[in-house]
Amino acid sequence: MRFRPIGPSLALITLLSLSTPAFAESGIEAAPEQDTRSSAGTGDTDAPEEIVVSARRRQETAQDIPIAVSVVGGDQIDNTGSFNVGRLQQLTPTLQFYSSNPRNTSVNIRGIGVPFGLTNDGIEQGVGIYVDDVYYSRVASATFDFLDVAQIEVLRGPQGTLYGKNTTAGAINITTRQPTFDLEGRAEVSVGNLNFKQAKASISGPLSDTVAARLALSGTSRRGTIFNVASGNWINEQDNIGLRGQLLWRPNDNLDVTLAGDLSVQNPECCAQIYVRTGATQRATARQYAALAAAQNYRVISTNPFDRLTDVDADLNARNELGGAALNIKWDTGAGTFTSVTAWRYWDWVPANDRDFTGLPITTKSNNPSQQEQYTQEFRYAQSGDSFDFLIGAFAYHQKIRTQGIQEQGPAASRWLLTGALANDPSVLNGLTARNDIRLDNTSAALFGQVSWKPVDGLTVQPGFRVNYDKKAGLYDSVVTNGAGQMVTFASTDPRIVAQRSVLSPQRFEPRFSDWNFSYDLTLSYEVAADILAYTTYSKTFKSGGINLNGVPNDAAGNPILAAGVVKPESVNHYEVGFKAQFLDRKATLNLSAFRTGISDYQALVTNGQLGVLRGYLANADKVRSQGIEADFSLRPSERFNVYLNGTYVDADYRSFADAPCPPELSGGGTGTSIAAPGVPGNSPANCDISGQRLPGVSKWSFSYGGEINAPTKILGREGQIYVGIDGNYRSGFSSNPTPSIYTNIGGYALTNYRVGFRTDSGLNLFGYVRNLFDVDYFDQLAVPSGNTGLIVGQPGDPRTYGITLAVTF
Repeated sequence: MRFRPIGPSLALITLLSLSTPAFAESGIEAAPEQDTRSSAGTGDTDAPEEIVVSARRRQETAQDIPIAVSVVGGDQIDNTGSFNVGRLQQLTPTLQFYSSNPRNTSVNIRGIGVPFGLTNDGIEQGVGIYVDDVYYSRVASATFDFLDVAQIEVLRGPQGTLYGKNTTAGAINITTRQPTFDLEGRAEVSVGNLNFKQAKASISGPLSDTVAARLALSGTSRRGTIFNVASGNWINEQDNIGLRGQLLWRPNDNLDVTLAGDLSVQNPECCAQIYVRTGATQRATARQYAALAAAQNYRVISTNPFDRLTDVDADLNARNELGGAALNIKWDTGAGTFTSVTAWRYWDWVPANDRDFTGLPITTKSNNPSQQEQYTQEFRYAQSGDSFDFLIGAFAYHQKIRTQGIQEQGPAASRWLLTGALANDPSVLNGLTARNDIRLDNTSAALFGQVSWKPVDGLTVQPGFRVNYDKKAGLYDSVVTNGAGQMVTFASTDPRIVAQRSVLSPQRFEPRFSDWNFSYDLTLSYEVAADILAYTTYSKTFKSGGINLNGVPNDAAGNPILAAGVVKPESVNHYEVGFKAQFLDRKATLNLSAFRTGISDYQALVTNGQLGVLRGYLANADKVRSQGIEADFSLRPSERFNVYLNGTYVDADYRSFADAPCPPELSGGGTGTSIAAPGVPGNSPANCDISGQRLPGVSKWSFSYGGEINAPTKILGREGQIYVGIDGNYRSGFSSNPTPSIYTNIGGYALTNYRVGFRTDSGLNLFGYVRNLFDVDYFDQLAVPSGNTGLIVGQPGDPRTYGITLAVTF
């Protein structure tokens, strides 16, 4: 096997492909050589049209698919240290990743996907994550290390007519390296500062003439980046181990049967958000953060978040276990190709959090351990002809989630959360505990398909459809007891009980949702001239309705407002045009696309004054729009030098959102019609009209860029190449709150990663790297804790890290 050197120039190539799709031909196609499955620009013979992708559930060249897709090869992932989705976003400008812990993780594309904030089990993801055709319903999987990955494709735009689970924003399609009938292996070891250690290994080969196996493992550990003076430990650390095994049975050239199983476990001391700043709210001055802290003689350990210090006093843990098994059958029937994917997956989440974000015992427990199981079955049949191709599929899905939440208040809670005489009595709230029983049973089924018709040379008409049924049944049951063991109920008029239920409110309701939906799309693609392709797409799709499983507001009698228990489906209209051009004898490419996505009944964190809402929950915003332009350029004048630049402009905002939660500077003063200046006590509106304001987490401008230069040389008698590579990314400022706030805007920043190394054609690669070369201080995320005290917390991004990697392929 020939080792193909890695270069960044086209290692991330965003392909806005506009030509005739190529459905799978008869016969089971053997997987390409693993090295050639890397992205374009990884070797001296690679060309963009040689990149083979499975974005549309079949093997075809990347240039032949009329959708926007970014392709990153497995070797490039290893060389750039992009070993999870969080780091992958630095290579793909339209991908946004945010995580305060594995459960509270969101992945968006072009600014849309899931609401910004705490996870709610009762809604679907807008960005689907697929590994070898298997849908991963828990977005926590995005926090795990990639395991033996051959290639990752980031698809942009709705993906419902060719994917089992409907996704309205896009999909991350991960293909792992498959079992081979030739013996091969890989091993990689990295060490770095912050006590970083990572090891990866895989081996593949035949067990018989018809059976092959592959085994892969990966382990990562790193000291935390925040020092907790209360425990004496470094926190927000990395601790990940993964194992994946596959068996391939190939009795003849027409049938492949693959059985795969995997297990990944994380167990870091994580995840703390630390003090960043305070900002004045509408609360009385005596009820804002500075006064509340002074009243208890508390002073935060540092007011500079980039000192990377905290004093949070509650236990921290983020144990996270993900695993499953899948059976994949591909059968050439002669007339076409039949595929069956049967899978079972589970996810266990055992957290411990500090949700008052201070060194005071205000909230001593705030944990939601959760267990999930899912079962999926997908069937597809594809047939190809001279001018007419089609693919039709069926998908069934069932998910069960059981969560056992607990929140417990401590001895400092009364002074921090109450007013009047009761605030001076620690026993009022000390020991107040809510135990939550949260359940979801989620079932969906779908028929989907796509037709490709070529009426004349160069033109392809490609309609698609999806018929979908969803059913969700949930339970939210919160039982509250005080420190004396009494039940906290709405029947009591005892002032202490009244004060307790203003902090933790008992509630029980059982929301239900079911609905049918029909969606469709139409793509026209045309070869304008040699190496110039154009396409246009319209999609009418939806995101399934949901149910609230984080609680809903109560009415005056203390009963849940059941109308708030169900979230309507999102209705999506998506438009896209683009073209792709190759020039300079195909040594350069330029790809452009323009898109507009309009969403009605957008699922968001919202309040609604008409329902008498007392707190935030999930409901529907009227209208949201994301629109923008994407451009991707790469140049490879020779095998010794290459550069790339990918950029996007995204304008994503609330077109109509009249009952949004107010920002902290307008909150905390009680409801009324007038609003005082921040810091001056006054009335606060029940909700705010934020129509026209931007969606959270979305930068208007994002870029990724880089290059590599190499030269042949001989070291210790080994022929090879010495190389120097640089990869960078920039994003402009963005809002880090569902409602834009002057306190949670994050400024733009640029990160630069550098590497220098030596590689050989025989499979040796030794390189040193530096990530965040200029040690830029930046935030991944900012957040507003509940209570309107003015406290703002956040997560500083990684500081400069460096290390060395040795990789061997045989």
